[in-house]
Amino acid sequence: MTQYLPPNLLALFAPRDPIPFLPPIEKHKHHRKLPYTGVAQFLGEFEDPSETPAPARIETREERKERKRREKQEQANYKLEQDLALWNPKKNPNATGNPYNTLFVARLNYDTSEHKLRREFDVYGPIKKISMIKDVSTGKPRGYAFIEFEHERDMHAANKDANNRKIDGHRILTDIERGRTRPDWRPRRLGKFIFCRLGSERRHYLIVSENL
Repeated sequence: MTQYLPPNLLALFAPRDPIPFLPPIEKHKHHRKLPYTGVAQFLGEFEDPSETPAPARIETREERKERKRREKQEQANYKLEQDLALWNPKKNPNATGNPYNTLFVARLNYDTSEHKLRREFDVYGPIKKISMIKDVSTGKPRGYAFIEFEHERDMHAANKDANNRKIDGHRILTDIERGRTRPDWRPRRLGKFIFCRLGSERRHYLIVSENL
């Protein structure tokens, strides 16, 4: 097939020039072959195997992830125990006066004011106090509040009727105050449980929350 190729392509397949021959290098006049000898005479220079420390075990990626997860879990549990020991809603200076007359309102719009909240709930009865919860470090609202009515029946009426109502574009959630009325209740941030009512149904759901 190559005989049909043009000369310019045949030049690409032409053999190269042979490698030039070089005479072997002459051995040095002092060079001589020595016989192979053993290494028994050098064994004393080596380290004693009985004194060799055990090799350090390298932690695998899975073990490192598990260790970090376990350490994080231990820190969370320790912080949870500390927060539980310090948590006492009955000694809160900003709490309302009567917990049985207090309504818990959650999922509030951050722009909702106390005046707006009072106007929405004073239809159920006279209001004694409204506590808008804010962040202690930034001063920004947390999105929930406590409303203390003068009469317990007014609080229950508001809890029944105002749940799922829309205020400033947000559907709120109402419930009775449980921090001071139920000794076995804990807030969700403390890894226990909360009771809440979803929708318009008069029932409570148990939400289990662990390791928060």
